[in-house]
Amino acid sequence: MIMQKLLERTSDKPNMGRRGFLISMAATGAAFGFPLQSNAAMTPQVADGVPIEAVGETFEPSMWYWIDTEGQVNVNIIRAEMGQHVGTAIARILADELEVSWDDVHITHVDTDEKWGLMVTGGSWSVWQSWSIYRQAGAAGRTAMLEAAAKQWGIDVSECSASKGQVTGGGKTISYAELVASGLSRSFTEDELKALPLKPHSEMTLVGKDVKALDIETKTNGQAIYGLDAKVDGMVYGVPLLPPTRLGSKVVSVDDSAAKGMKGYVKTLTLEDPSGTVPGWVVVIGESLMAAKWASKEIKVEWDAGETASVSESQIQELSRTLIADTSKGAILDTGDTDTDTPFNVASDMIEAEYTTSTVLHFQLEPVNATVFKNEQGIWEIHSGNQWQSLIMPTLSAALEVAPDQIIMRTYMLGGGFGRRLNGDYTIPAALASKALDGKPIKLVFFREDDAQFDSPRSPSVQKLRMAFDDKQQVTGMEHHAAAGWPTAVMAPSFMPKGTNDEPYDPFAIDGADHWYSVGAHRVRAISNDLANQTFRPGFLRSVGPGWTNFAVESFMDEAAHKIGADPLEFRLQHLLAEGDNAGSAPNAVGGASRQANVLARVAELSGYGRTDLGEDTAIGIATTFGQARTMPTWTAGAVQVHVDRETGNVEVQKMWLVFDCGTVVDPDGARAQCEGAALWGLSMALYEGTEIESGNVRDRNLNTYTPLRMIDTPEMEIEFIDSEEVPVGLGEPGTTVIAPAIANAIHNAVGARLRHLPISPAAVLEAI
Repeated sequence: MIMQKLLERTSDKPNMGRRGFLISMAATGAAFGFPLQSNAAMTPQVADGVPIEAVGETFEPSMWYWIDTEGQVNVNIIRAEMGQHVGTAIARILADELEVSWDDVHITHVDTDEKWGLMVTGGSWSVWQSWSIYRQAGAAGRTAMLEAAAKQWGIDVSECSASKGQVTGGGKTISYAELVASGLSRSFTEDELKALPLKPHSEMTLVGKDVKALDIETKTNGQAIYGLDAKVDGMVYGVPLLPPTRLGSKVVSVDDSAAKGMKGYVKTLTLEDPSGTVPGWVVVIGESLMAAKWASKEIKVEWDAGETASVSESQIQELSRTLIADTSKGAILDTGDTDTDTPFNVASDMIEAEYTTSTVLHFQLEPVNATVFKNEQGIWEIHSGNQWQSLIMPTLSAALEVAPDQIIMRTYMLGGGFGRRLNGDYTIPAALASKALDGKPIKLVFFREDDAQFDSPRSPSVQKLRMAFDDKQQVTGMEHHAAAGWPTAVMAPSFMPKGTNDEPYDPFAIDGADHWYSVGAHRVRAISNDLANQTFRPGFLRSVGPGWTNFAVESFMDEAAHKIGADPLEFRLQHLLAEGDNAGSAPNAVGGASRQANVLARVAELSGYGRTDLGEDTAIGIATTFGQARTMPTWTAGAVQVHVDRETGNVEVQKMWLVFDCGTVVDPDGARAQCEGAALWGLSMALYEGTEIESGNVRDRNLNTYTPLRMIDTPEMEIEFIDSEEVPVGLGEPGTTVIAPAIANAIHNAVGARLRHLPISPAAVLEAI
């Protein structure tokens, strides 16, 4: 009935533009137009962002949802949707505690009202941070319904029970809808919310069960609205002309004489940016997107380039080595005993290795874009897909030179995020262009090459690892020194904690180095490469630092085992001891290192690690990590079977096995999809993806030279989740972190070659052999 009402509220005019044909076919006769500018894409489960409207009065036991007089439950979601069905996962947490039918639940992705608090979708935080909040909110609604029914019937609340949107007790039944219609009113203090009884896992009917994703229909039938679909009456289009350096460039002159007279060309703007985000930018305006693009090819701009115009990747990496060699540089993480001087001074033996990784681009399917205008109320509206609204809103305020309450961001679905849209810098030139046009609506679109050049890539990195052994070949100390560009330092420095030496550090550039192995004294040093920070804006690419730190740690653990003649699996298990700082703690890390040892042992069993019957130059390698951070560990283990061609150096990945202990699995289908996608990206970055900085910019700017994993190279995968009732933790990124070291270890097992740089190229394999 609800879906029928939604269909009745949609437009009956067919849209035969992009995806229009698909929409017409899927809607069986009903086609849909663009949304109103004020509610675009906020309700992704219904056609073209048509808002869910409450029927009659509503009951809102918390700001996270309402229930109306027809029993509809609308859940407010602050997380960005980029294919991971985050709204479905969060809504089911609430609906399970609330005790309502899944058919009555829908979701709204909210705008940037201050009441929502920190709005960010990254770090694999979404479900983890939402778990307790939405459970308490659901329990509050259920409690209110039980109390109201008991009062109406004159019986004790203990005689009542709730199920599927109804309360039963004393031989009577009443629906939530009827209770709301009766004028239900109840509020809860923060302490009362925390004290509410929550359902035991055994009684959960939605969490951990297969249910239909709330937004799956619009994603598959073409009705879903993305930033590129935004449309406002009277808008013009803009494409940027990027300066020669990310920072420091200035426009000397602009000559648009060749573009004048071109059909659809409007004008060319030189942006003035008080926020300092996009210095030296020029934006070409057209009546259509292609008019702007074609005109942009005729515009001649002279720039005074910034200081980084000649910077290369090799310069950045050499600086990292210099910084690592200077022991006074960087922040020392608190890993317990950080005094490694003694064990190394008296060591009977030691091992040392350097690991490096190249610059990696996001290349999300939908290039970044933003539509901006000043509405009739004088409020600046920002229409875009974004992962960290709270981060970019103050920058927009500085750029537009207006108070924060004069700006609102309306969130669209993202055609791929992967961390790129945590940096909302692409909204700034759109806002400045609209301001230059007196608030006129403008859609600024980055074509693929500009999107790549303006990317916030994963920084190249250099790491030096050392391990000390005593005369009994026992590990007595370990050091991990890592230098790279720091995304948090350039985007959100206030988020950086301080090390034991009172120096701030970027946790997203060093997470993973503070591992759960017991290795005696353990020193971890994080070092910022300021040349990288000045040359580009280092970004949060899926898994961020653990993509390089875990490559180093897990490759090094293999090397250390071979150094002393130990089995790499047994060597790891012997050092994954749930003791001291590695014992774990509630609520997020219960069990500590023992849970990591458990997934490692299980993936070894699942894959048949150690088999000798796989054929010549074929072997399995293993690796284990704990996801993103010690504060939210997702215990992860991976095994990869590879075949190495000694003639060409090509590495064929034949199969991958992954085992996860993520606590409670909230959304089984979504969890598996997240882990599959993460593992494949890990494979892509291990063997295929990587570029270099040349002349201050990334060398590869389109998919003709930047070559991610292709479908033909996708191996068979086997994924398993450990049954658990612990707090659910993140799954968006952990799967990326084990694949590269498992591949490197498998190559060594297959042909005896040790690879210490990502991506692993055929040429590097041949050289190592």
